[in-house]
Amino acid sequence: MSVFTNQPVSAQAAASSADVILHAFDWSYQKVANEAERIAQLGYDSVLVSPAMTSPAHSEWWNRYQPQDYRVINNPLGNTHDFIAMQQALAAQGIRLYLDVVFNHMANESHVRTDLTYPNAETLAQYQAQAEHFNSLKLFGDLSQPLFTEQDFEPAFPITNWLDASEVQKGRLSSSETDPGLPTLAPTNNVVAQQQSYIQAMKTLGVTGFRIDAAKHLSPDHIAKVWTDDICQGVKIFSEIITDGGEGKTEYEVFLKPFIQTTCFDAYDFPLFHKLLNVFKYDGSMTSLQDLKEQGQCLEAKRAITFAVTHDIPNNDVFRNQMLSPQQEQLVYCYLLGCSDGAPLIYTDQNTSNDLDALGYPRWEQSWHDNTLLKMIQFHKKVHGQPVHILKATDDVLVVLRGTEEKPVGIVAINKGNEEHQINLPNGAFSANQFNMWLGGDDLLQHTLTLPAQSGVMLLA
Repeated sequence: MSVFTNQPVSAQAAASSADVILHAFDWSYQKVANEAERIAQLGYDSVLVSPAMTSPAHSEWWNRYQPQDYRVINNPLGNTHDFIAMQQALAAQGIRLYLDVVFNHMANESHVRTDLTYPNAETLAQYQAQAEHFNSLKLFGDLSQPLFTEQDFEPAFPITNWLDASEVQKGRLSSSETDPGLPTLAPTNNVVAQQQSYIQAMKTLGVTGFRIDAAKHLSPDHIAKVWTDDICQGVKIFSEIITDGGEGKTEYEVFLKPFIQTTCFDAYDFPLFHKLLNVFKYDGSMTSLQDLKEQGQCLEAKRAITFAVTHDIPNNDVFRNQMLSPQQEQLVYCYLLGCSDGAPLIYTDQNTSNDLDALGYPRWEQSWHDNTLLKMIQFHKKVHGQPVHILKATDDVLVVLRGTEEKPVGIVAINKGNEEHQINLPNGAFSANQFNMWLGGDDLLQHTLTLPAQSGVMLLA
């Protein structure tokens, strides 16, 4: 009798190669360039960087998400010259560059003016006064003219019903009743043309992927007009559409499901994240991680951007209740990098949120080169695209085989409980002596595997 409890997925049907993405959140472009060689050596395939546009010259990270002009890169992370140097440094190491883009709104400048001309008159005058400098930074267009004017924006009103798609896509994000909010762009001919010109300019500079920030705030019409087949040719497109789960959740049904059905783009796998959050943070059963695709609780692997933490979770108060402990986060990464074939997004920052790890160090500043995480990344690349078989699932333990009974590739065993467990490895067509301990556990692997409390173990054939 077979030890397998579910049917294998064809390896040929899975993605042929892994894409491990380092999210260098709010890193300066120079820092990314300086780390390019190490990023490659550690096994990352691509780097996602923060928005490269003109935005307010303030240190807070959220200012990078308030565009003032697409045509010039000029913000605290660097300028156009720095961006080009970064791309060249990454390309020299064979690393792909992905760019975060903000197309739903422009900066809130209501504290200094009442009009909706972008960039504002002061910036346009500065362009002319320092023409040689700003022309050297120009990506496209005519800097003597504004990028957008009042007719390029939706009428001003705050979003109040966050489950009404039309209101979310046309209304403004605002912090209070007295805050006019972030002006929402309408899909006018000019907006579409300028956004396409920006994407094309970045592709010319060597950008090979784009993350559509806050995609639920863009109408399907706006997305379809901007992201045409020609614009998308040769690049990876993925979106951030925040939901509180998968099938059965209103946010999923209203925003993410239609996006998945009407585009061919990838997306953050919020359905999977919330299943993992429930299991590892709120003590749900590991048995609930079976048959997730059939239940509509994860995206198709080839379109899924998987994650244990996004930049919003530690940095926005409204999402901090979704933050895992360091140990829980490590177990989630063990699942994502061992049991899942999505493209894993590995988060790192510059201590933006001031959270500390168990040793009192900035929690995500150095985590991207943690030895345990790097071992998981290497395992992910060895098993990516292989069939997934659940060997054991209990409330606290999940054991997964990657490969087939005839040709096993690896085993992942996760124990989220507070007591160690003994796992009996199969005796049939394959056995324990076919595997080497890759991560965790005892180097002398016996038929019985000891799985310590709150730990993950990886074995390779």
